[in-house]
Formats: sequence, structure tokens, C-alpha cells
Amino acid sequence: MHVLITGGAGFIGSHLAERHLASGDQVYVVDNLSTGSLSNIDAFRGHPAFRFAEADILHWNGLDKAVAWADRIYHMAAVVGVKKVLEDPVAVMATNMTGTERILRAIHQGGWNPQVIIASTSEVYGINPKDSFAETDHIVLPSAGRLRWVNAVAKLADEFLALSYAREYGLNIVVARLFNTIGPNQVGHYGMVVPSFVSQAVHNEPLTVYGEGQQTRSFCDVRDTVLALDLLAACPEARGEVVNVGNDQEISIRDLAALIVNRTHSRSPLQFISIKDACGEEYDTAAHRRPELNKLRALTGFAPKWLLSETLDDLVDRARAKNLRVA
Repeated sequence: MHVLITGGAGFIGSHLAERHLASGDQVYVVDNLSTGSLSNIDAFRGHPAFRFAEADILHWNGLDKAVAWADRIYHMAAVVGVKKVLEDPVAVMATNMTGTERILRAIHQGGWNPQVIIASTSEVYGINPKDSFAETDHIVLPSAGRLRWVNAVAKLADEFLALSYAREYGLNIVVARLFNTIGPNQVGHYGMVVPSFVSQAVHNEPLTVYGEGQQTRSFCDVRDTVLALDLLAACPEARGEVVNVGNDQEISIRDLAALIVNRTHSRSPLQFISIKDACGEEYDTAAHRRPELNKLRALTGFAPKWLLSETLDDLVDRARAKNLRVA
């Protein structure tokens, strides 16, 4: 199988590349390296079944040829992370919306109908007060001008674009709403909480918790996420559908911080700071972010294999090994 991964040098994309190379597939990755990293794909660079193009999805002149080559496309290219969203909302809108429209138009005009995963996000549920979210739940977003929610708006537009192309042109598209994926190679530069906490704990630094830390999140190991995406892409019944992808076990951010301190045997205290002090401006945050996975299970039989504690132990071991290599 020929697999095209946009944003493939990013955290999730690189794990998708690894999975498909291990399965004997041909993999073509395109990434502009704005948030992705060559270190994520270094292990594959010499693989005979791997190709890489450093290019921006908005301007890449190889897109039409790559789409015509691919049997499956994972469209992961996006600007991610709350801090990145607040720093550059224009780039978020352009990359997330225009990039998706370019991919969809190339597929339609190419006359070839590959399996397609369009990566969306649990952010689209906004500030809906429910304890958990099903794909049919209402989207609740603040009024205009709250740039914190630019990513949610852009990804929601991507969903409507994808579903419109699927219905009008019969394209084999699945929209996957990803919930807080964590695991190896994720970095904390753009507000990702788990790699930030792990790094702070390993170095015995204060763990910076936003607000009182009572907000709850559900974390899914990236190795489970890529399995779910693979299963969805291959599932004919999933085509034209929006599907939650994640792990439905939730934990408060305060308890997450305490758990990481405990599992690292760290001397780190918890340091509570306001969102404004952390990000430069105040914004609303969702109280809960837990997926209902009934649809995913019914379509694919998927069940997460990684416990949160197991993922954290793996990340701690990797962080300590990296520190030893640097030392």
C-alpha cells in the first residue's frame, strides 16, 4: 500500500509512518517542520520504502502527484497547541483550512479515490459543559473575537469541507476527532501538558498547573491512536463519518501532576499559576474533555491497550535516558 502523510514529521504523523513501514507499506511524508522535527523521522530516512519532502502543504507543487500515488492519505498537517494558536492565529486558520481544502480538491480532481483520514480535534466541542462527548453532541464555542478558539473553528470548518466532499463526490473520507494524544516524541513547547510535567518532574522543577487544576482530560497513548486511525481508514462503514478517537479514562490535571511526581519519585512541588500568567491572556477552558467511544468500538472493535501509568513510565524512562546521553 502507498501511504501519504501530511504533517508526517510531527508527533502523531511520525508514529503513523513507523507503523506503516513496519507493515511493509510505501510511505511518503511531507512536512514544513514548523512544529514537526527531522529527529522524529531520522530512523526512517534511509529506509528504501520511505520518502520525505520538506514543503508547506499550502504551496507544495508535488501535491497532485503524491495524491495520485497514494492508496491512503492521513492529513495530519496543522498548527497545534494553545500557545501556538495564541501566538499565530493567522497561520492556524490558513494551514488548517486552506491545507485541507487543497488536499480534498486534489483528490477529487485526480480522479483517484484513496482512503482518507482527516484529523480533527476534541477542541471542536468547545465549552460544552457535558462530562463526556459523543459525535452527535452540540458544538459550544464562545462569541467572536476569542482567538483561543481559532483552532476549534478551523478544524470544524475542515470537518464540514471533508463531509461535503465525501457526500458530493463519493470520496472515502473519515473525520477523526482526536482527544489528547500523548507518547514518545511529543514535546511541551506549545502547551502540551504531559511532556511538560514529565520534563519538570525529572529535573525536580516545579510542575506548573494552570488554575486550580480541577479540569479533567482523557489521555490516549499515540500507539493506540495510530492503531485506531489505521482501523478507521480501512473500515468501509466509517466513510463519511465523524468518529471520536481516544481513551475514555479521565483524570484531573492536578491529579495528573501528582501522579507524575509520584512515579518519578521527584522532589518537584506543584506550582499553581493563572492562565493569563502562563499564556499572556485569560481564556475559557473546558471543564471536561472525555470521549464517548461507542461509535469507534462499533466500527472497528478498537480498545486502548496502554494504561496512563504505563505511558507515563515509558516517557519518564525515555526522558531520563535522554538526560544521560546529554550528560
